[in-house]
Amino acid sequence: MPLFLAPVAMIGLACLVPLLDRRLGRDTGYVLAAGFLAVGALLLGRAPWGADERVVTSELPWLPALGVTAELRLDGLAAMFCLLILGVGALIMAYCARYLSEHGNHRAVYTLLTLFAGAMLGLVMASDVIVLVVFWELTTICSYFLIGDAGPHAVRAARKAFLVTASGGLALLAGMVLLAVAAGTTDLALILSNPDLVLASPLAPAIGALIIVAAVTKSALVPAHSWLPGAMAAITPVSAYLHAATMVKAGIYLLMRFSALFSGEAAWSAALLILGLTSAVFGAAWALRQHDLKRLLAYSTISQLGLLTAAIGVGTPTALSAAILHTLAHALFKATLFMLVGIIDHEAGSRDIRELSGLRRVMPVTAAMTGLAGLSMAGVPPMLGFVSKEYLFQGFLDADVTPWAGPVAGAIAVGASALTFAYGLRIFYGAFGGPTVQTELYEPARAFLAPAAVAALLGLVLGPGVGLLDTIVGRSLIDVYPGAGGVSFSFWHGLSPELAMSAITIAIGMVLFLGRDRVERVLLRIPVAGDLFDRGYDALLRFGALVGRPDRTGSPASMLVRPVLGLIALGAGAVLALNDGPMPGLDGDHSAAPDWPILALLAIVVIGCVMTGSALTALALLGTAGLVVSLWFLLAGAPDVAMTLLLVEVLTAVVAVLVLTRLPARFRRPRPRRAVGSALVAVVAGLIAAGATLAFTGSREISPLGNYFLRRAEPETGGRNVVNTILVDFRGLDTLGEAAVLGAVTLGLLILLGSRSVPDAGRTAPPGDTLVMRVAFRILAPVMLLLSAYLFLRGHYQPGGGFIAALVAGTAIAFGYLASGRVPGRRSRLLRPGPLTAGGLILSIGTALTATLTGASFFTPLRGSLDLPVLGYLPLTSSLVFDLGIYLFVLGLVVAAVDRLGDGLPGGFDSSGGSGGTGSPAPATRAVPASAGDGPDRPDGAGRADDTGPGATTTIGAPDTPGEAHR
Repeated sequence: MPLFLAPVAMIGLACLVPLLDRRLGRDTGYVLAAGFLAVGALLLGRAPWGADERVVTSELPWLPALGVTAELRLDGLAAMFCLLILGVGALIMAYCARYLSEHGNHRAVYTLLTLFAGAMLGLVMASDVIVLVVFWELTTICSYFLIGDAGPHAVRAARKAFLVTASGGLALLAGMVLLAVAAGTTDLALILSNPDLVLASPLAPAIGALIIVAAVTKSALVPAHSWLPGAMAAITPVSAYLHAATMVKAGIYLLMRFSALFSGEAAWSAALLILGLTSAVFGAAWALRQHDLKRLLAYSTISQLGLLTAAIGVGTPTALSAAILHTLAHALFKATLFMLVGIIDHEAGSRDIRELSGLRRVMPVTAAMTGLAGLSMAGVPPMLGFVSKEYLFQGFLDADVTPWAGPVAGAIAVGASALTFAYGLRIFYGAFGGPTVQTELYEPARAFLAPAAVAALLGLVLGPGVGLLDTIVGRSLIDVYPGAGGVSFSFWHGLSPELAMSAITIAIGMVLFLGRDRVERVLLRIPVAGDLFDRGYDALLRFGALVGRPDRTGSPASMLVRPVLGLIALGAGAVLALNDGPMPGLDGDHSAAPDWPILALLAIVVIGCVMTGSALTALALLGTAGLVVSLWFLLAGAPDVAMTLLLVEVLTAVVAVLVLTRLPARFRRPRPRRAVGSALVAVVAGLIAAGATLAFTGSREISPLGNYFLRRAEPETGGRNVVNTILVDFRGLDTLGEAAVLGAVTLGLLILLGSRSVPDAGRTAPPGDTLVMRVAFRILAPVMLLLSAYLFLRGHYQPGGGFIAALVAGTAIAFGYLASGRVPGRRSRLLRPGPLTAGGLILSIGTALTATLTGASFFTPLRGSLDLPVLGYLPLTSSLVFDLGIYLFVLGLVVAAVDRLGDGLPGGFDSSGGSGGTGSPAPATRAVPASAGDGPDRPDGAGRADDTGPGATTTIGAPDTPGEAHR
């Protein structure tokens, strides 16, 4: 089975979610759980569990010019993480089926969780460093939406998580680029098989540092830890999957994967040991300060990931095998605890241990499962966590960065584990110990409890049966530490130093728990500096407000002063640096002579535009200037540019007329001194810009790049219109980026101006609403649409193309609006800005990706032909489909501009400048939801856990409630 089918299958499951949710509602989770297990069975059936088994790979050409191949590789380490991703994912999906409310729309949660799982699969199987970065960033994006989907209170937490982890993604991208430069290839397997080549490079220290930065941000290690407690604003299934079992494990996976390259390097080992052990102690200590169970588990995750990082830093086979084993153990007990906390929250209505007591009497099964998971986390026999913790202790004693590194690392690990034991008891006793206060509660439904019970019981069974994991861990170890032999775990291996360390851990942890009130008071006295991220973010916003202050005055002069000064500076530099001879038309060369009459006409029009006091006259003259420039382009031999500018001027005039109906009819006369100053600045800026343009384009000889396009356009793309082939073939990725900007503008219009406030029946007539206009529209609209289709189909061979064709269709739409007061076809769901933009995005990206499925590179044209009655034999390429996507982007923007600016602007002014119509525009207001900060995940935004110093308290509101349907 090609490995690409795994992430593709996850995408397919995500696409089925809307249909499944409509039919099954929340029970969609069971179907998705089955899908996860099916994909897992197919993958793990091909996994190379034997030391001599061949590693499975699949590849597709992607960017051959850069030597980048989209390659996936299923080795032992990747298979182990696939097992974790899909196994825990199946449990979480089954848990969602009873956690989420019975009546509600859960498509977003299910879709995003499934896509996230697919991105994680791609990440752990990526065998190319660029592919690794792509999937890494996809997990960041999915987690952002999953956290933010919890409600307005989670927006700040989602943004924080995104910015921190995305900054780590940038570090990873830089590290992978340097790695490819040092190794001479982007093939990850080839790089890891020849570590000496990279380590001998002077870039090696920077590569290792950037990889560590990426892992630290993703796995929420100190000092980039603060986003993880805040991410508890997400609903509990998201926390259980992303922030306990998968996303935060991406950083651990990255460190394990590159241990084959850097293991044994002193700087690598020292950095990971320091960062890991610091995070382990800090996270465990701060967990003892928490009263909200989810925040307690968040800090617990920081601590456990710190231990894993430190073990990877030790770099010995014992430490690395212990890290792999503890990764599995942690996924089981932490996912269990998160799911059970969600159950407690549903049943008791709170996660605050100060409000919970004695639940063991009314929820005995839940108490037993929580106890099993807590024992595993605390490292108490007979749980799997006990075995993995003992092997971690053994690994820490092997640390050899310095002669005293082993004992020190072991002692710190014992201290962190003792704190872990204490907060494990804090979880259990806080919820289930003491007298029963809520006697009316009862055990949740079996189906609701089953996923957590499965994970808890696996932790119990795999403790004495840890030998069952020898094959999985041993094969993973070979990929992490090449040359390592197999592993043989045992539940009991006699009296040993690590057994004594476990006994000390339990003893100290019990003492800390018994003195929990005093310990908590001491911890709360520790001063806590403001969060570094929050302070930096707020400072950045203040700086942005300072920089943007001139643009918020409402004065055009204030807005234009910096761009004009920048234009003058850049233009003057270009004139001085690039012009080494007389400019065209100024040296006796009369080839530019025909330009002078057009230039004179343009000057007259511009002067008239500046001098007039009428807004409508200024608009007409400004449009005339555009028409003159269009004529200039046409005479210069650029019909594509001329047509584009002409159509843009027409549409600009239409939109401007719609806006002018709400503005004063005449301009206010400026003071003479100010007018003279503005004129001087304008003339100087114009002269320098013209000089810079001549300096840049003064050479009449065609450039080497121009020669290449003229020579290669038709053989490589099949098109004879070189301008169009550059846009949709040679530089299709650039065009896609520009189209995305159009999409962003469209969304901005829809969001900022909102929905149409006036129904069609109650709208005032537009400026041109006459019988003549309506009749003319009915006659001309079909002609304009046919012309649009004609220009679109011929664009690859003659002047035209998707952009120009869309502008023609947009002109027809604008004409229809002026004639009837409504966008033609507005009642059709297809002719709306949202669907048009979405369709353009799907077609554009889909065309580029389709080429890769055929073995070609990204955006490679796929050719075919079509015999049309009018146009005759028409060669077709995939570029035409891409151009259709651009067509939809542009048309969506035109529809949005005409529809929203037509009557979406609030208020207005009459021609005299006073209030008219609905009065002056009201100042824009925005509801700002109360931020929950790092507080619990409350849909109503209630609750904030403030962790800033002595006396910090946690206020708990309503439970995280998708509903009570689990009963």
